[in-house]
Amino acid sequence: MNPKLLLICTGILLFSCSSPQKVSQSSDQKIIAELSESLNNGILEVWYPRTIDSISGGFLSDFDYKWEMKGQQNKMIVTQSRHVWTCSTVAEFYPAKKDQFLKTAAHGVQFLKDKMWDAQLGGFFNLVDREGNVLKDEKSERIIKDAYGNAFAIYGLSAYSRVSGDTAALSMAKKAFLWLDQHSYDPQFGGYFQFLEADGTALKNGLNGVPPKDQNGSIHLLEAFTELYRVWPDPLVKERLLMMLNLIRDKITHPKGYLQLFLNQDLSPVSYRDSAEDVRKKNWYRDHISFGHDVETAFLMLEASEIAGLENDTITLRKAKKMVDHSIENGWDKQAGGFYEAGYYFKGQDTVTIIKDTKNWWAQAEGLNSLLMMAELFPDDPHNYKLLFTKEWEYIDKYLIDHEHGDWYPNGTDKEPGEKMAMKSQIWKGNYHTSRSLMNCLKRLNK
Repeated sequence: MNPKLLLICTGILLFSCSSPQKVSQSSDQKIIAELSESLNNGILEVWYPRTIDSISGGFLSDFDYKWEMKGQQNKMIVTQSRHVWTCSTVAEFYPAKKDQFLKTAAHGVQFLKDKMWDAQLGGFFNLVDREGNVLKDEKSERIIKDAYGNAFAIYGLSAYSRVSGDTAALSMAKKAFLWLDQHSYDPQFGGYFQFLEADGTALKNGLNGVPPKDQNGSIHLLEAFTELYRVWPDPLVKERLLMMLNLIRDKITHPKGYLQLFLNQDLSPVSYRDSAEDVRKKNWYRDHISFGHDVETAFLMLEASEIAGLENDTITLRKAKKMVDHSIENGWDKQAGGFYEAGYYFKGQDTVTIIKDTKNWWAQAEGLNSLLMMAELFPDDPHNYKLLFTKEWEYIDKYLIDHEHGDWYPNGTDKEPGEKMAMKSQIWKGNYHTSRSLMNCLKRLNK
């Protein structure tokens, strides 16, 4: 992402598009060195080649806190695709390592093609075992595909094609996009149905009690279409990219500046705020405030706006800033630093109550990236984003990074010291959030 394209000359920006940001060079150089060390020695050298499955293809999933193999090694489309994206992007970021990481990415692409793509019915399977045999959804006991997983396949394949020039990978990304658009896209209300039968039939009422649409699938579809459009500027891709940007920005995001998590088919938000206390507590995970997703979405919206070629997009810029500000004002730990896991607007209250004060690793990675992005865009803002960025990094370094065994703990040890013994890798924990954040921060600090 080229941040210069985001410096829009409007009244809401507090500086000229041509004026450089005034920063402390000495402190920046210190953080640059720490970020670089963490990315190279703390993440990339820990994950690769250790996770490469040279026997069955793709990437191994399960490693304990000491990075020893432990678990079933089932393979999910999300994690496998994120490995492809990470390795492709690292190959671009570090030219000296291009051959090494493109080879690793190509290894992952082959597994997506051979084992995770449904050659008969189309679309990517959600979960397979280590050897690539398709696994059924545990609750419904049938094969389910989802928009979220297929989005990440498009994302990874597009990045690999862009960096490597592999047209076969691009063809697969195109095929996945068109399959998803044919089966998952909702022409009536917009957006995409999250859950699909194996043949692509959309489950318009959701699955296992989960609503049919949600913010998480939506923001990562936006992310995937952004990456695809960079390498394939097709009119339909742009149309869907702009649709998802407008939908997320203007409908899914509440006017206060936070994402509404689950949606009905007509895009109305699912909420238990007015329900009885026992019902609300049972369903809090469906309508709470996820500060990590909010700061992540701020970045994804601005990236999408830039890649789509929107000029003077002050609407997206204002909404992105509002999302970051809302997270700082309501979900930031003012003592130790870091963004909390979840908050809630209880009925009759205009302030957020923190209902889960743990701090997961991916939210802090996304927070680090978005805080520095806002510091670049709004260097004189009273929130002092640069100072918060520094505090976020200090929190990560102290409570999340495992300086002995490598990588990050799943959750901050200030709240959960037992996380030091938690799994370092599993199908829901990879290295895409951390690697992307560190690469983006290094780009901004080094420019």
